[in-house]
Amino acid sequence: MISLYEVGPRDGLQNESARLPVEDKLRLIAALAEAGLKRIEVGSFVRPDWIPQLAETDEVARRAPRRPGVRYAALVPNRQGLDRAVAAGIGEVAVFMSASETHNRKNTNKSIAQSLEHFGEIVPAAKKQGLFVRAYLSTVWGCPYEGKVDPRRALEISLRLREMGCDELSLGDTIGVGNPLQTRKILEHFLGQLPAAMLALHLHDTHGTALANCLVGMEMGISMFDTSVGGMGGCPYAPGAAGNLATEDLASMLADMGVETGIDLDKLIEAGWLAQQLVGRKLPGRRLQAALGRRAPGEAREGAST
Repeated sequence: MISLYEVGPRDGLQNESARLPVEDKLRLIAALAEAGLKRIEVGSFVRPDWIPQLAETDEVARRAPRRPGVRYAALVPNRQGLDRAVAAGIGEVAVFMSASETHNRKNTNKSIAQSLEHFGEIVPAAKKQGLFVRAYLSTVWGCPYEGKVDPRRALEISLRLREMGCDELSLGDTIGVGNPLQTRKILEHFLGQLPAAMLALHLHDTHGTALANCLVGMEMGISMFDTSVGGMGGCPYAPGAAGNLATEDLASMLADMGVETGIDLDKLIEAGWLAQQLVGRKLPGRRLQAALGRRAPGEAREGAST
Protein backbone atom coordinates (compact mmCIF):
# COMPACT_ATOMS: atom_id res chain seq x y z
CA MET A 1 0.00 0.00 0.00
CA ILE A 2 1.20 3.52 -0.82
CA SER A 3 0.53 6.33 1.66
CA LEU A 4 0.10 10.01 0.87
CA TYR A 5 1.14 12.60 3.45
CA GLU A 6 -0.99 15.70 2.93
CA VAL A 7 0.86 19.01 3.33
CA GLY A 8 -1.72 21.35 1.77
CA PRO A 9 -3.03 22.96 4.99
CA ARG A 10 0.56 23.88 5.88
CA ASP A 11 2.95 23.92 2.91
CA GLY A 12 0.16 24.89 0.55
CA LEU A 13 -1.53 27.65 2.51
CA GLN A 14 1.70 29.27 3.67
CA ASN A 15 2.46 30.13 0.04
CA GLU A 16 -0.97 31.54 -0.77
CA SER A 17 -1.66 35.26 -0.65
CA ALA A 18 -5.09 34.59 0.84
CA ARG A 19 -5.17 34.31 4.62
CA LEU A 20 -7.91 31.88 5.53
CA PRO A 21 -9.92 32.13 8.75
CA VAL A 22 -9.76 29.21 11.15
CA GLU A 23 -13.19 27.91 10.18
CA ASP A 24 -12.18 27.61 6.53
CA LYS A 25 -8.97 25.79 7.42
CA LEU A 26 -10.96 23.36 9.53
CA ARG A 27 -13.37 22.75 6.64
CA LEU A 28 -10.46 21.92 4.34
CA ILE A 29 -8.84 19.61 6.89
CA ALA A 30 -12.14 17.85 7.51
CA ALA A 31 -12.65 17.36 3.75
CA LEU A 32 -9.17 15.85 3.38
CA ALA A 33 -9.73 13.49 6.30
CA GLU A 34 -13.11 12.52 4.88
CA ALA A 35 -11.39 11.65 1.60
CA GLY A 36 -9.26 9.08 3.41
CA LEU A 37 -5.96 10.89 4.00
CA LYS A 38 -4.51 9.55 7.23
CA ARG A 39 -1.64 11.97 7.83
CA ILE A 40 -2.33 15.67 7.45
CA GLU A 41 0.01 18.54 8.26
CA VAL A 42 -2.17 21.30 9.70
CA GLY A 43 0.27 24.13 10.32
CA SER A 44 3.51 25.41 11.75
CA PHE A 45 4.24 26.65 15.26
CA VAL A 46 6.36 29.57 14.13
CA ARG A 47 6.03 33.20 15.12
CA PRO A 48 2.84 34.65 13.57
CA ASP A 49 4.77 37.53 12.00
CA TRP A 50 6.99 35.05 10.11
CA ILE A 51 4.13 33.24 8.38
CA PRO A 52 0.86 35.14 8.94
CA GLN A 53 -1.10 32.54 6.95
CA LEU A 54 -0.42 29.99 9.72
CA ALA A 55 -0.84 32.32 12.69
CA GLU A 56 -3.73 30.34 14.17
CA THR A 57 -2.05 26.91 14.11
CA ASP A 58 -2.64 26.45 17.85
CA GLU A 59 -6.41 26.78 17.45
CA VAL A 60 -6.50 24.77 14.22
CA ALA A 61 -4.59 21.92 15.85
CA ARG A 62 -6.86 21.88 18.89
CA ARG A 63 -10.05 21.91 16.83
CA ALA A 64 -9.08 19.65 13.93
CA PRO A 65 -11.70 16.88 13.68
CA ARG A 66 -10.56 13.71 15.40
CA ARG A 67 -11.15 10.65 13.23
CA PRO A 68 -9.99 7.06 13.80
CA GLY A 69 -6.61 6.48 12.19
CA VAL A 70 -6.02 10.13 11.22
CA ARG A 71 -2.85 11.78 12.51
CA TYR A 72 -2.26 15.52 12.50
CA ALA A 73 1.21 17.02 12.34
CA ALA A 74 2.83 20.44 12.47
CA LEU A 75 6.26 22.00 12.05
CA VAL A 76 8.19 23.10 15.14
CA PRO A 77 11.19 25.43 14.62
CA ASN A 78 12.25 25.62 18.29
CA ARG A 79 11.46 24.53 21.84
CA GLN A 80 8.69 27.11 22.17
CA GLY A 81 7.07 25.67 19.08
CA LEU A 82 7.35 22.20 20.54
CA ASP A 83 5.71 23.29 23.78
CA ARG A 84 2.86 24.86 21.79
CA ALA A 85 2.43 21.65 19.79
CA VAL A 86 2.17 19.59 22.96
CA ALA A 87 -0.35 22.01 24.45
CA ALA A 88 -2.44 21.83 21.27
CA GLY A 89 -2.59 18.04 21.40
CA ILE A 90 -0.50 17.36 18.30
CA GLY A 91 0.86 13.81 18.19
CA GLU A 92 3.41 14.33 15.44
CA VAL A 93 5.90 17.15 14.86
CA ALA A 94 8.40 17.94 12.14
CA VAL A 95 11.73 19.75 12.11
CA PHE A 96 13.12 21.16 8.89
CA MET A 97 16.46 22.05 7.33
CA SER A 98 18.24 21.98 3.97
CA ALA A 99 21.03 19.92 2.44
CA SER A 100 22.60 23.08 0.97
CA GLU A 101 24.19 25.72 3.17
CA THR A 102 22.82 28.79 1.39
CA HIS A 103 19.20 27.63 1.30
CA ASN A 104 19.40 26.56 4.94
CA ARG A 105 20.60 30.01 5.97
CA LYS A 106 17.90 31.77 3.96
CA ASN A 107 15.13 29.42 5.11
CA THR A 108 16.05 29.04 8.78
CA ASN A 109 18.60 31.81 9.44
CA LYS A 110 21.04 29.12 10.61
CA SER A 111 23.98 27.23 9.23
CA ILE A 112 23.62 23.48 8.71
CA ALA A 113 25.81 22.90 11.76
CA GLN A 114 23.66 25.23 13.86
CA SER A 115 20.45 23.53 12.72
CA LEU A 116 21.80 20.12 13.66
CA GLU A 117 22.90 21.40 17.06
CA HIS A 118 19.49 22.98 17.57
CA PHE A 119 17.63 19.79 16.63
CA GLY A 120 19.87 17.87 19.01
CA GLU A 121 17.83 19.53 21.76
CA ILE A 122 14.37 19.61 20.17
CA VAL A 123 14.14 16.04 18.85
CA PRO A 124 15.00 14.24 22.13
CA ALA A 125 12.61 16.55 23.96
CA ALA A 126 9.84 15.67 21.52
CA LYS A 127 10.55 11.95 21.89
CA LYS A 128 10.31 12.27 25.68
CA GLN A 129 6.81 13.64 25.13
CA GLY A 130 5.94 10.52 23.14
CA LEU A 131 5.71 12.36 19.83
CA PHE A 132 6.46 10.96 16.39
CA VAL A 133 9.20 13.11 14.84
CA ARG A 134 9.60 13.70 11.12
CA ALA A 135 12.55 15.59 9.64
CA TYR A 136 12.38 17.48 6.36
CA LEU A 137 15.59 17.73 4.38
CA SER A 138 15.13 20.21 1.54
CA THR A 139 17.15 20.79 -1.67
CA VAL A 140 18.38 17.19 -1.94
CA TRP A 141 17.93 17.23 -5.73
CA GLY A 142 19.28 20.74 -6.21
CA CYS A 143 19.54 24.20 -4.67
CA PRO A 144 18.28 27.47 -6.23
CA TYR A 145 21.46 29.19 -5.06
CA GLU A 146 24.19 26.54 -5.20
CA GLY A 147 22.98 24.32 -8.02
CA LYS A 148 23.88 20.64 -7.65
CA VAL A 149 23.87 19.11 -4.18
CA ASP A 150 26.11 16.18 -3.29
CA PRO A 151 23.82 13.30 -2.21
CA ARG A 152 26.59 12.07 0.10
CA ARG A 153 26.31 15.33 2.05
CA ALA A 154 22.53 14.96 2.20
CA LEU A 155 22.91 11.40 3.46
CA GLU A 156 25.41 12.49 6.10
CA ILE A 157 22.88 15.02 7.45
CA SER A 158 20.12 12.41 7.37
CA LEU A 159 22.17 9.96 9.38
CA ARG A 160 22.73 12.66 12.01
CA LEU A 161 18.98 13.26 12.15
CA ARG A 162 18.33 9.55 12.62
CA GLU A 163 20.88 9.41 15.43
CA MET A 164 19.00 12.19 17.22
CA GLY A 165 15.84 10.08 17.19
CA CYS A 166 13.90 11.20 14.11
CA ASP A 167 11.39 8.54 13.10
CA GLU A 168 11.00 9.57 9.46
CA LEU A 169 13.01 11.54 6.89
CA SER A 170 11.26 13.42 4.10
CA LEU A 171 13.67 14.09 1.24
CA GLY A 172 12.78 17.18 -0.74
CA ASP A 173 13.17 18.16 -4.37
CA THR A 174 12.42 21.73 -3.31
CA ILE A 175 12.87 23.32 -6.73
CA GLY A 176 11.34 20.44 -8.69
CA VAL A 177 14.28 19.78 -11.01
CA GLY A 178 14.78 16.07 -10.34
CA ASN A 179 14.64 13.45 -13.07
CA PRO A 180 14.09 9.69 -12.71
CA LEU A 181 17.75 8.75 -13.21
CA GLN A 182 18.87 11.29 -10.59
CA THR A 183 16.18 10.06 -8.21
CA ARG A 184 17.40 6.49 -8.60
CA LYS A 185 21.00 7.51 -7.87
CA ILE A 186 20.01 9.53 -4.81
CA LEU A 187 17.93 6.70 -3.40
CA GLU A 188 20.73 4.20 -4.02
CA HIS A 189 22.90 6.31 -1.71
CA PHE A 190 20.22 6.52 0.97
CA LEU A 191 18.94 2.97 0.84
CA GLY A 192 22.43 1.67 1.39
CA GLN A 193 22.27 2.97 4.96
CA LEU A 194 18.63 3.74 5.74
CA PRO A 195 15.52 1.54 5.48
CA ALA A 196 12.98 2.44 2.83
CA ALA A 197 10.25 2.49 5.49
CA MET A 198 11.97 5.47 7.12
CA LEU A 199 12.01 7.60 3.96
CA ALA A 200 9.39 9.79 2.32
CA LEU A 201 9.70 11.80 -0.89
CA HIS A 202 8.62 15.44 -1.06
CA LEU A 203 8.61 16.29 -4.76
CA HIS A 204 7.75 19.61 -6.33
CA ASP A 205 6.58 19.59 -9.93
CA THR A 206 8.39 22.51 -11.58
CA HIS A 207 9.59 20.44 -14.54
CA GLY A 208 6.57 18.11 -14.61
CA THR A 209 8.63 15.10 -13.52
CA ALA A 210 7.30 14.56 -9.98
CA LEU A 211 5.08 11.60 -10.92
CA ALA A 212 7.94 9.93 -12.81
CA ASN A 213 10.18 10.37 -9.79
CA CYS A 214 7.46 8.88 -7.57
CA LEU A 215 7.40 5.77 -9.76
CA VAL A 216 11.15 5.36 -9.33
CA GLY A 217 10.71 5.71 -5.58
CA MET A 218 7.96 3.09 -5.55
CA GLU A 219 10.10 0.68 -7.56
CA MET A 220 12.86 1.10 -4.96
CA GLY A 221 10.57 0.44 -2.00
CA ILE A 222 9.46 3.93 -0.93
CA SER A 223 5.84 3.90 0.23
CA MET A 224 5.33 7.43 1.64
CA PHE A 225 4.93 10.46 -0.62
CA ASP A 226 4.17 14.06 0.35
CA THR A 227 1.46 15.76 -1.70
CA SER A 228 -0.64 18.90 -1.53
CA VAL A 229 -4.32 19.24 -2.37
CA GLY A 230 -4.71 20.91 -5.76
CA GLY A 231 -0.95 21.23 -6.12
CA MET A 232 -0.75 24.21 -3.77
CA GLY A 233 2.60 25.09 -2.30
CA GLY A 234 6.10 26.15 -3.17
CA CYS A 235 8.95 27.73 -1.27
CA PRO A 236 9.49 31.48 -0.72
CA TYR A 237 13.26 30.83 -0.79
CA ALA A 238 13.21 28.87 -4.05
CA PRO A 239 12.50 31.40 -6.82
CA GLY A 240 10.67 29.90 -9.79
CA ALA A 241 9.77 26.64 -8.08
CA ALA A 242 6.30 25.25 -8.68
CA GLY A 243 3.98 23.86 -6.06
CA ASN A 244 3.98 20.42 -4.54
CA LEU A 245 2.86 17.35 -6.43
CA ALA A 246 -0.94 17.47 -6.40
CA THR A 247 -2.60 14.90 -4.15
CA GLU A 248 -5.22 14.18 -6.83
CA ASP A 249 -2.56 13.56 -9.50
CA LEU A 250 -0.71 10.90 -7.52
CA ALA A 251 -3.83 9.32 -5.98
CA SER A 252 -5.53 9.08 -9.37
CA MET A 253 -2.47 7.64 -11.11
CA LEU A 254 -2.09 5.00 -8.42
CA ALA A 255 -5.80 4.14 -8.62
CA ASP A 256 -5.46 3.73 -12.40
CA MET A 257 -2.56 1.36 -11.74
CA GLY A 258 -4.55 -0.66 -9.20
CA VAL A 259 -2.35 0.46 -6.31
CA GLU A 260 -4.19 0.78 -2.99
CA THR A 261 -4.05 4.12 -1.13
CA GLY A 262 -7.25 4.09 0.91
CA ILE A 263 -8.35 7.36 -0.70
CA ASP A 264 -11.83 8.07 -2.02
CA LEU A 265 -11.13 9.91 -5.30
CA ASP A 266 -14.56 11.53 -5.56
CA LYS A 267 -14.23 13.00 -2.08
CA LEU A 268 -10.66 14.03 -2.82
CA ILE A 269 -11.81 15.99 -5.87
CA GLU A 270 -14.39 17.72 -3.66
CA ALA A 271 -11.62 18.62 -1.22
CA GLY A 272 -9.58 20.04 -4.10
CA TRP A 273 -12.58 22.01 -5.35
CA LEU A 274 -13.07 23.40 -1.84
CA ALA A 275 -9.39 24.38 -1.60
CA GLN A 276 -9.68 26.23 -4.90
CA GLN A 277 -12.74 28.14 -3.71
CA LEU A 278 -11.09 29.04 -0.42
CA VAL A 279 -7.86 30.42 -1.89
CA GLY A 280 -9.68 32.14 -4.72
CA ARG A 281 -7.63 30.96 -7.67
CA LYS A 282 -7.40 28.09 -10.13
CA LEU A 283 -5.10 25.44 -8.71
CA PRO A 284 -2.54 23.63 -10.89
CA GLY A 285 -3.50 20.03 -10.12
CA ARG A 286 -4.11 18.33 -13.48
CA ARG A 287 -6.56 15.64 -12.33
CA LEU A 288 -8.47 18.22 -10.28
CA GLN A 289 -8.94 20.51 -13.28
CA ALA A 290 -9.82 17.58 -15.55
CA ALA A 291 -12.52 16.45 -13.12
CA LEU A 292 -13.90 19.96 -12.63
CA GLY A 293 -13.90 20.50 -16.38
CA ARG A 294 -16.27 17.57 -16.82
CA ARG A 295 -18.86 19.10 -14.53
CA ALA A 296 -21.93 20.88 -15.82
CA PRO A 297 -21.78 24.68 -15.42
CA GLY A 298 -22.45 25.63 -11.82
CA GLU A 299 -22.42 22.02 -10.62
CA ALA A 300 -20.91 21.64 -7.17
CA ARG A 301 -21.35 19.43 -4.17
CA GLU A 302 -24.03 20.75 -1.86
CA GLY A 303 -22.57 22.56 1.13
CA ALA A 304 -19.10 22.89 -0.41
CA SER A 305 -19.38 26.51 -1.56
CA THR A 306 -17.86 29.40 0.32
